[in-house]
Amino acid sequence: MKIVRFSHEESIRYGVVDETDIVVLAGDPLFAGFDTTGQRVPLGEVQLLAPVIPRSKVVGVGRNYRDHAAELGNEAPAEPLLFFKPNTSVIGPGDAIVRPGISERVDFEGELVAVIGRVARNVSVEDAAGYVFGYTIGNDVTARDLQKSDGQWARAKGFDSFCPIGPAIETDLDLAQARIVTRVNGEVKQDGPVSDMIHSVAEVIAYASAAFTLLPGDLIMTGTPAGVGPIVAGDVVEIEIPGLGLLRNPVRDA
Repeated sequence: MKIVRFSHEESIRYGVVDETDIVVLAGDPLFAGFDTTGQRVPLGEVQLLAPVIPRSKVVGVGRNYRDHAAELGNEAPAEPLLFFKPNTSVIGPGDAIVRPGISERVDFEGELVAVIGRVARNVSVEDAAGYVFGYTIGNDVTARDLQKSDGQWARAKGFDSFCPIGPAIETDLDLAQARIVTRVNGEVKQDGPVSDMIHSVAEVIAYASAAFTLLPGDLIMTGTPAGVGPIVAGDVVEIEIPGLGLLRNPVRDA
């Protein structure tokens, strides 16, 4: 089931995609369930938005693919390397990634994103899948020069617009078959299977929930495969994961 958040006739709604239509839901399904209003809206008549705006946090996982760690000259971490992105960094499909004037290099990082569906604290690896509401696509945009100069990642990964997600939340995804493909201006830059993760989605959720409570709507950005690189104004970044769709965002300068 694909769940979307969308703007239509000056209101923001939630719905389930049914071929070319959206079946409108009565409220946010993370909190209000899947009751419908009886209304259907053509998919082509709406503006898709970020499918969720976390009320609490976005949790990132650094260097979770060996080839990506190596391409930046780093060792793969023995345990998940966690960081946060503020919820103000979240944007949706078609929204512009804005390169800040204080950075000379901004990179794309295509990622699978897990959406937490219920309160998770001290969750076991075996039970972790039961806390996932669904999956979406994300771009862990990073000011690479600031990441290196700061020595920690909050500023480099936290600028407004540095967390595009979407276009939908898929509640049923086969992780074993999932693959991340990132294109910049139509040219493939990343192409790697999710199965290449060092620490699985379940392991990351268990590790994170042992430190801090995960709340419904929290996002877990699970790391990026090799091939990251810079983007400049005028570029268009497309990240595709079969089964989840395609997330497309243009790039502009501040």
